[in-house]
Amino acid sequence: MNCFAPDSPLTTYSFQFNMHSSRSKKIAAIPGSLRTGSSNHAILCFLGRLAPEGLQYNIYNGLAQLPHFDPGLDNDDPPEQVIALCKLLAEADGVIICTPEYAYGVPGTLKNAFDWTVSSGSLVDKPLALITASTGGQNAHAALLLILGALSANLLKDATLLIPFIRSKMDGDGNVADEETIKSLRSLFDVLLKFI
Repeated sequence: MNCFAPDSPLTTYSFQFNMHSSRSKKIAAIPGSLRTGSSNHAILCFLGRLAPEGLQYNIYNGLAQLPHFDPGLDNDDPPEQVIALCKLLAEADGVIICTPEYAYGVPGTLKNAFDWTVSSGSLVDKPLALITASTGGQNAHAALLLILGALSANLLKDATLLIPFIRSKMDGDGNVADEETIKSLRSLFDVLLKFI
């Protein structure tokens, strides 16, 4: 499967077998980078390959299509792209966000997506894992913890990860290659899976 599909709002990893529950569990994965082949997309693809049988793992590639947040449009009939995002989040059993840091802060398109979810409450009490993977990342990571707290997301203990100097932890093909980073990502994913 091609993990980088910028023309499609979702890249889906799903498996044909069901877990013990009556319906498949779903994870929505949101990259904070719009760049095809970014480290953040690569990390989310890596986690998608770890998904157990019965789990539907969706990577959301629609940040660029979301209109700028406008409170005047945040009503009973919001833009179609916003409806799709809120539906994805509402139907997910858990959410993973993996983002870079831009100009010492949260990427604008990711913050824009969060702004659209305020009135819908799509992230309220939603089990969530947060990965900030960038050159530095500490400023965006701290800001995201505040934003997600304001949105009342259920940011899971032991499911936040800051990966500085991410490019040095990738191989020439754009795969996560650093063993400590791989171990940390597996641990974070296990925490989310156990919770949902």
